[in-house]
Amino acid sequence: MDNTTRELPQTAVIYVGKDRDYRTVQEAVDAIPEDNTTPVMLKLDPGVYTEAVRIPGTKPYITLIGTGDKAEDTVISYDNYAGRKRENGDMTGTFRSATVSIYANDCGACNLTFRNSYDGVSGAEGGRQALALYASGERLVFTNCRFLGKQDTLYVRDGSQLYEKCYIEGDVDFIFGAARTVFESCEIRSLVHSRREPGAVQGYVAAPSTYLAQKFGFVFRHCRLVSDCPEQTVYLGRPWHAGSDPFAVGSAYYIECELGAHIHKDGWTDMGGFLGRNARFGEYGSFGPGAAVSAKRPLLTAEEAAALTNERVLGWDCGR
Repeated sequence: MDNTTRELPQTAVIYVGKDRDYRTVQEAVDAIPEDNTTPVMLKLDPGVYTEAVRIPGTKPYITLIGTGDKAEDTVISYDNYAGRKRENGDMTGTFRSATVSIYANDCGACNLTFRNSYDGVSGAEGGRQALALYASGERLVFTNCRFLGKQDTLYVRDGSQLYEKCYIEGDVDFIFGAARTVFESCEIRSLVHSRREPGAVQGYVAAPSTYLAQKFGFVFRHCRLVSDCPEQTVYLGRPWHAGSDPFAVGSAYYIECELGAHIHKDGWTDMGGFLGRNARFGEYGSFGPGAAVSAKRPLLTAEEAAALTNERVLGWDCGR
């Protein structure tokens, strides 16, 4: 039966694994009808799924769930990277390098690991960019998930997205994009850059490209920023003006976050000729060895920080 006409089972649960309904995650996604209106849970048996997965915009309401005891038990992994030659001879671009790509609204994941296993060194002439997740959609929710990569690990392309109790690691601009995004109680690890001297700048946590007309960008709340990088070699962020668009000025705020000693005393820096001081960057209640008072680190007032609620930033009820 063509999957555009087949009906979902009443339970709206599909099991993925060696001896389950489908052996691969993509096969399970493909089996879901176009323009589906029923929430569907794809329950993945523990293990490593070595595949690139794409959820198209015509298939909303899909949640990927790892059924292991912890997120590490269930992994979707692939090793694409920017500049890798495809079978037809074309080069893989940054945005097509993702292990998992989500283009639909009302999707998400729980208790799962997204990994781009590219080592960041081999064949890097075309770039080190290698996404674990490309996420573009409204009301995307990720809970207790892990995102593993190096440069450009997590691309929150657009829409509204919530990451709760997640672990995110990378080195350069590894959280980037234009979506309205809240990171709540996440652990964010900056990796030692594989191609830089120990004393040099090792990386940048966030590279928002929030459009000026958009009121909100990234909000990191109660997050913990950790690293084995040397002291003061990682910046909180820099403004990514996608396509050199002067109106993509970037917005990122850290609220009551613990900052490790790897965070640079200036906090923010410039990118591609665009100045960090012209972006909408700020902090409130930072603590830990990476917290510092500097004229280059704008501070929010208590009232400004309190106004950045999840519901206001995202535009929907996050209580669930």
